[in-house]
Amino acid sequence: MRTSLYIFLFALFTNCLYAQVSDFASTDFTRADKVAQLHRGASLENLPVLAHQLTSTLSTDVEKFRAIYIWVCQNIKGDNTQFTKVNKKRKKLQYDSISFMRWNQEYKKTVFKKLLKRKKTMCTGYAYLIKELCYLANIPCEIVDGYGRSVASNIKELEMANHSWNAIQLNNKWYLCDATWSSGYLNEYNSFVTAYNDGYFLTDPFLFGKNHFPLEQKWLLNAQVTATGFVEAPLVYGETFENNITPIHPKNMDISINKNDEITFSFKSANNVLNKNIALVHYVGSEEKTLKIDNTKKVDNIISFKHTFKNRGIYDTHLKVNGDIVATYIINVKKSDSKSNIAFHQN
Repeated sequence: MRTSLYIFLFALFTNCLYAQVSDFASTDFTRADKVAQLHRGASLENLPVLAHQLTSTLSTDVEKFRAIYIWVCQNIKGDNTQFTKVNKKRKKLQYDSISFMRWNQEYKKTVFKKLLKRKKTMCTGYAYLIKELCYLANIPCEIVDGYGRSVASNIKELEMANHSWNAIQLNNKWYLCDATWSSGYLNEYNSFVTAYNDGYFLTDPFLFGKNHFPLEQKWLLNAQVTATGFVEAPLVYGETFENNITPIHPKNMDISINKNDEITFSFKSANNVLNKNIALVHYVGSEEKTLKIDNTKKVDNIISFKHTFKNRGIYDTHLKVNGDIVATYIINVKKSDSKSNIAFHQN
């Protein structure tokens, strides 16, 4: 009974707090997407002309922004060479932020030149281009600098700021998006693959805060994420955003429990998810093993289930939805007489 009440209250809270995510649920973006497709390959040499081409036939600001966003994501490629160079310099000057900022300001000239000439860039270029096109379309837009969390960065603590994205004002409300991570990914050969991910477009601030932490706290919007909570949370992935999944519980990635302890896992989904498409797995080497799921419940858009860890060991554990890994936990199961760092039983 307490579990159901907890889930109900959490659902009520999140639905009120993040209702803006569904503000445009009834908007048909087909026309805006077609406009972006029509001007595929257009030049960046004259941004006012491009902005006019992308927005002049659309009636609402959200459609205009959609056309701009889709065009940028589908026409600009990520540049791993630039990212690697900046990352190396950032690490080299990690204790001299003034020198890094001075170097970075100068290097931006190279970044923007390559963006305009070759349509290749890193996050700074994506965010800059989104802002400039929005400015020309009279849509308020800001560049947000901060920390992007991935398997390679900001895992245990906040390192130097390493990412940029945008905040956009539509109908007097601010929204978040990340054109860099929407545009594609690097494959195993470090080559950029264009693969649009709509999950980073006008994202729920609570979900966005799972792997974005801004330098200016106001750009958390109403997510209420702390720096500590950010680096201790479960890892999420592009597939998390594609499936529109927000992990809720457990709140930490690293968990220490006793043998035979039961853990409740829960997540919020904007889409209907069948029980058969929910899985909890762990890896032993490269072998994937399925963990038994018990007591699956759905209350509104919150889904929860339980698993009892009956054997000692360290479990590289992953929540899978629709076949995709959407959250990662490292669970250390100790002897029964050990003290766990958190209580997971619920009546």
